[in-house]
Amino acid sequence: QVQLVESGGGLVQAGGSLRLSCAASGIIGSINVWGWSRQAPGKQRELVAFITNGGSTNYADSVKGRFTISRDNAKNTVYLQMNSLKPEDTAVYYCNAKNVVADYWGQGTQVTVSS
Repeated sequence: QVQLVESGGGLVQAGGSLRLSCAASGIIGSINVWGWSRQAPGKQRELVAFITNGGSTNYADSVKGRFTISRDNAKNTVYLQMNSLKPEDTAVYYCNAKNVVADYWGQGTQVTVSS
């Protein structure tokens, strides 16, 4: 089992920045991919960014150049640095961890960007 706890969400003005954190515990050695997804009201959950154990990253087109995913192995924490935030980035952000047999999710953290 893997437990994920997100933090760092909040209210920010357009153009501002936030850094989300995802603290992982449990059998994290089995995890191959770490990611962040988001879900806005009335919309489907969408993948925002992911990072592999090898360090490869991938981003949704809507956040490329503004968001950066990173991982601190010593702290078992995954981060999502969000810059130049837009009102359309408003959503609940979820941390995600995958291995070959399971898909784990955190409880989510709200990000609200005011115009």
